[in-house]
Amino acid sequence: MVGGGVVVTRFPPEPNGYLHIGHAKAVCVDFGMAQLFGGECHLRLDDTNPTKESDEYAENIKRDINWLGFQWSGRPGESGEPGFYNASDMFDKMYAIAEELISRGQAYCCNLTQEEWKAYRGVPERPGTPSPSRDTDPDRNMQIFHEMRAGKYADGEWCLRAKIDMASPNIHFRDPVLYRIRHVPHYHLKDRWCVYPMYDFAHPIEDALEGVTHSMCTLEFEVHRPLYDWVIARMAEQGELVTRNGALVRPQQREFARLNLTYTVMSKRLLLQMVNEKVVAGWDDPRMPTVCGMRRRGYTPGAIREFCERIGVSKVESESDPALLEWCVREELNRTATRRMAVLDPVKVVIDNWDAAESRLVELPNNPTDAAAGVRQVPFGREIWIDRADFMEVPEKKFFRMAPGQEVRLRGACIFKCTRCVKDASGAVAEIHGTWDEASWGGNAADGRKVKGTIHWVDCATGVKAEVRLYDRLFTEKDPLKDGSDGFLKYLNPDSLRTVTAYVEPALAEAKALEHFQFERTGYFVADEHDSKPGAPVFNRTCTLKDSYKPA
Repeated sequence: MVGGGVVVTRFPPEPNGYLHIGHAKAVCVDFGMAQLFGGECHLRLDDTNPTKESDEYAENIKRDINWLGFQWSGRPGESGEPGFYNASDMFDKMYAIAEELISRGQAYCCNLTQEEWKAYRGVPERPGTPSPSRDTDPDRNMQIFHEMRAGKYADGEWCLRAKIDMASPNIHFRDPVLYRIRHVPHYHLKDRWCVYPMYDFAHPIEDALEGVTHSMCTLEFEVHRPLYDWVIARMAEQGELVTRNGALVRPQQREFARLNLTYTVMSKRLLLQMVNEKVVAGWDDPRMPTVCGMRRRGYTPGAIREFCERIGVSKVESESDPALLEWCVREELNRTATRRMAVLDPVKVVIDNWDAAESRLVELPNNPTDAAAGVRQVPFGREIWIDRADFMEVPEKKFFRMAPGQEVRLRGACIFKCTRCVKDASGAVAEIHGTWDEASWGGNAADGRKVKGTIHWVDCATGVKAEVRLYDRLFTEKDPLKDGSDGFLKYLNPDSLRTVTAYVEPALAEAKALEHFQFERTGYFVADEHDSKPGAPVFNRTCTLKDSYKPA
């Protein structure tokens, strides 16, 4: 009976950065497996490296997981919160386990430098050379280990190594470091410790103490699995494994391929570099592959989960195209997003035969795919804004929108015929004039004649100015790291953000933060999480209305 009949997984992020789309896949795998088998999934902040960790990162990790639609569960950790753990709360236990390893002759203190150790460790094809300290008496090792904790030594002066196999073809099995000295305050424990466990030592201990049954990792940890199993075996010898329903819980590490997304980078180090160098506006910049960035851009939790589901879980490394993610977003927003009209590149249209004092209301559906979404009333008057691309003074073949002498339907309102245009000093069209068919109110001709083109509009008298941010891919190259990580910034897309002043229908003036819309004939947009305010809306483009991508 594996794990005492209960599947227990864990999601163990390090609080040294914000979660990105790769982490989102791991979240879906870890929490999804627990849901599938009716088990539990823990959230564990693997805070074993004090040099880069902070409460800011920790709190945002929790927020992002909840936003993705998951909740950790299980026995409470030190905080009292069910299923939530900090690795640092287990430091005392880890230290005691390390002491027992020393007592049993299974670990020793070593003072070789990193460069010296590389020479001693050797290469996989030939056995390594044992450290001069490898056979030191356990009592002497214990004394040094205690002195390490007491702060007697400088960073890197000593470390604790597992005594395993210097002839193993797996380099990670050749007496790996278990503890190192770091005279750095811990964001959670302050100055309590100056020795910290290595991830490969801490991780299996955390899994075992929590009673985790399945430790899901990405493929780069596959070569670390023998060390994981070695630590679990030593804990079994020490009687430290959890018993559940009468069965001993022995965690198993299993690996899957990580999510690789083209036209972006997902190294937390490189993402932090872009934030620090102000290449982007922060971790939640809508161009970033972070979960908070995708939320601010308007991606939905359901679309991200669907994307991860379509990628699947495999042992084969592959790359995913952002177009698949955008397809998943469109599929959801097409069903759920409220429709509104917005003009992003405005030019004025004057209806010469319309009474200047008259204003009418046009009734339009909030979502034509959902009758329950209802309708809204949109003001319409003598002067309106249309998108500049919807007018052509000399129309091309099969251009059915606005042009001199050509009829076009103004969405939901009437049929309009352009008669002339007025240009400014530079020769650009500044104003379009024409007449409306007074028998066509509602959008259809009384005599049944066909009008091929239909365009959207915004009433000049009641339309609201809005800032609209048009986002595109952050990099121009499919693989920004093709020349290495040092020069990836040279592939930044100069057009990844373009900001325009638009006119939007009055209902959009009160858009709520993170409220989703389809701007008709334009794309999907979201009210900015931070900058959008009542009466002064700011919208981010989530994705364009259509794309050539077709999922398998």
